[in-house]
Amino acid sequence: MSHRTLPQPPRRTTRRTGAPSPATTAVASVPPAADQLLSAKEPPSADEPPSAGHPLPTDEPPSAAEPLSIWPGSAAPLGHDDLAVGGVPLTEVADRFGTPAYVLDEAEVRHRCRAYLRAFPGADVFYAAKAFLCRAMVHWVREEGLGLDVCSAGELELAVTSGFPPARIVLHGNAKSPADLRAALRLGVGRIVIDSTSEIARLAAAVPAGSRQKVLIRVVPGIAAGGHAKIRTGTDDQKFGLSLADGSAQHAITRILSQPRLELVGLHCHLGSQITTVKPYLSAVRRLIGLLARIHEQHGITLPELDLGGGHGVAYRPGEPTLDLATLGDRLRAELAGGCAAAGLPVPRLAIEPGRAIAGPAGVVLYRVLSVKRTGTHTFVAVDGGMSDNPRPALYGVRYAPRLIGRRTSAAPEPVTVVGRHCEAGDVLAADVRLPGDIRPGDLLAVPVAGAYHLSMASGYNLVGRPPVIAVAEGHARLLVRRESLADIQERDIGL
Repeated sequence: MSHRTLPQPPRRTTRRTGAPSPATTAVASVPPAADQLLSAKEPPSADEPPSAGHPLPTDEPPSAAEPLSIWPGSAAPLGHDDLAVGGVPLTEVADRFGTPAYVLDEAEVRHRCRAYLRAFPGADVFYAAKAFLCRAMVHWVREEGLGLDVCSAGELELAVTSGFPPARIVLHGNAKSPADLRAALRLGVGRIVIDSTSEIARLAAAVPAGSRQKVLIRVVPGIAAGGHAKIRTGTDDQKFGLSLADGSAQHAITRILSQPRLELVGLHCHLGSQITTVKPYLSAVRRLIGLLARIHEQHGITLPELDLGGGHGVAYRPGEPTLDLATLGDRLRAELAGGCAAAGLPVPRLAIEPGRAIAGPAGVVLYRVLSVKRTGTHTFVAVDGGMSDNPRPALYGVRYAPRLIGRRTSAAPEPVTVVGRHCEAGDVLAADVRLPGDIRPGDLLAVPVAGAYHLSMASGYNLVGRPPVIAVAEGHARLLVRRESLADIQERDIGL
């Protein structure tokens, strides 16, 4: 993994395309953060210069000179008291749409999609819908040339009814329901990933006579990788996939090959999430090539596809490591080519499934401060959202970097804990962060890297309603997903 930081270009005073809108003439436009996914040895294309957002990781602590390093590449300060994303002041978004609210930078999403296609030429890139999905996201991903990875009939139906071609969709899931499988077969998904032996006969029986369904088999390679124990999926002590070590994968492959309505086209594995080094992926490639060779020797077939999943790590706070995407692409292709040559196999078509690395850094969540409570040595800043719109700190101990916007202050920063409004002691959004010492009710906080696993994991706790999603692009803001209202909640309750 590279430990160099790309040179930071000066902020430009012209916007990427189009004329400045009246609302954003004071906003300094910066290139998209997605291009920082590229390594220093692979220069970006002429129309996509490097960005000030999401630099490559270094061994040095974060400095005050990079306060926007984890924000979308379009993020730019407006004076001393506001911040714009996508050319739209965040205070304007909060005033217009209320809080809490998710803000999604469309250009950042698109540029991150393109960065993946550049880093993995000739491979299939499937956006992992579980990170965040809505109709607009489906549209953006399709326009940028990516496929889609879904985990349920709900995600699948939303994608297909939004115009996404089902042949470019992969269906996952460790326990697919009969409804999931029926929807996949009815709509004609391109691939179904088999996750257990019990799924083989069930799926084969559901495939219409005279047709065949292309499938992959999810293999557990016995590799521990990921940012937290709860998001490591490459080892035998978790619920996903079939083990290489105990022979479950090989046994399932034999069973699949005996089903005339199933066509085994490749292997799949997913090591975990928030992986920031290349080494685990290279280890997985070596083990899966070994399995491909055994399949060829035992069954006389050559599988043409290899899906290595996603899990590519992003930084949630300045100075945290990220996965060097260009290095990953280069070394994966080299490892795959060398390993297959040594095994006497053709190189399979590679597929990857990024989710967080595309959606996460493109999102910002806005909160309004409701109260400030000083108890002993602790200061608690309570906001109008919490674990119902972001359960990740409670689940995985994730740490964020909130920022005060909308008010000028000269107060020195002090350590505080940002908490939510829910009746739960574990409802903590950002522990031990530094915010201005005069923070008070009514202040606006913005939290970056909020585009993945926020709305998709949001709950109905305390019946507060899920926040809206607002897209920003070229100085304009538009509603993608409306706020869940009390009427929405009540309509689901049919009464006594």
